[in-house]
Amino acid sequence: MPTCDNCHNKWNWKQTIKRTTTLDPAIICPYCGEKQYQTKKSRTKTGFLIIIILFPLLLQIFFDISEVILLSLFPILAVIVMCLYPFFIELSSREEHINFFEDKR
Repeated sequence: MPTCDNCHNKWNWKQTIKRTTTLDPAIICPYCGEKQYQTKKSRTKTGFLIIIILFPLLLQIFFDISEVILLSLFPILAVIVMCLYPFFIELSSREEHINFFEDKR
């Protein structure tokens, strides 16, 4: 579970889901009210976690799976990802941008 970088209070699952399902990159801490931001590392990890929902499509390429089973896997995997999502969140007091075209010299 994420911990506030400012007050060091650990958030519970419900608070994390509620705070991170907005379009605003700033996440307000429920304890101290300070703005928190998801770290670059955390955003990368959660991005890969969301790809798990598309895993049945990859299975369909290699194995002959019926459409009923394939379509039933999507909601099951979505629930699993939603349950695991808060455990991959890490917070920081400053906003970090992902720079895909970073010049590495």
